[in-house]
Amino acid sequence: MHKVRAKGILSAGNGMNVYRGCTHGCIYCDSRSSCYQMRHEFEDIEVKENAPELLESALRSKRKRCMIGTGAMCDPYLHAEKELKITRRCLELINKYEFGAAVQTKSDLILRDIDLLDEINRKTKAVVQMTLTTTDEALCRIVEPNVCTTRRRFEVLCEMRERGIPTVVWFSPLLPFLNDTEENVLAIVDYARRAGCFGIISFGMGLTLREGDREYYYAALDRHFPGLKQRYIARYGNNYELPSPDNSRLMKLFRQECKKSGIECDPDKIFAYLHEFPDNEQLTLF
Repeated sequence: MHKVRAKGILSAGNGMNVYRGCTHGCIYCDSRSSCYQMRHEFEDIEVKENAPELLESALRSKRKRCMIGTGAMCDPYLHAEKELKITRRCLELINKYEFGAAVQTKSDLILRDIDLLDEINRKTKAVVQMTLTTTDEALCRIVEPNVCTTRRRFEVLCEMRERGIPTVVWFSPLLPFLNDTEENVLAIVDYARRAGCFGIISFGMGLTLREGDREYYYAALDRHFPGLKQRYIARYGNNYELPSPDNSRLMKLFRQECKKSGIECDPDKIFAYLHEFPDNEQLTLF
């Protein structure tokens, strides 16, 4: 881990990443890709130590309140967050200035901040997004080795439901020949239904691989699933998109089950919901 002083914290779309890199060890992580030009080892977390200072300045300068997102590129609840509490300090500022929060994570550490998320949601809006890829706990421990398993993430979603905090599931990626099964699709949708989730985001049954990410993923396949890498290469070559051979049928099933369960599955509608701020009046406080 190393600390830096960043020059800015919010993107044009009001997203932020207070860390760069990750210690969760997910074998498929796109953030490892060379195109992101990371100049340090992926597990050597870059900590933007002045993120709260930058965020407060950005929030004070905004004329309209909005949703502030975090977790799109780097999980805000890495192991380092337990001690550093930078994500919590940012949530405290979002709460102080009465903005909204949309937080994406795989970690149950988010429960530490459920009090803040509850308060934000009572004032404006907070949405918790959890990535669920497989209900096979043994497989989960292989593909997402250093973070809580899917069952625990489901429990987190249920705790958010009890507080009235809305939730969204990211059902991605689906790894061809591993978790791209009818049983997994049905089980994930069932988890979301039981947790009262607003929606499930899925762009298709498959994953994407590019330079940097591909090599790491294939090395993991060699360690845990001997021979599977050759099957991937034979079918996909060096393609960026690797759809499941059963993509069409599984997506049809996914949409049918979501409709039956009253769960939104149109990504555009879910993103609109995530960005929608409940009261967009002009600020006069600052």
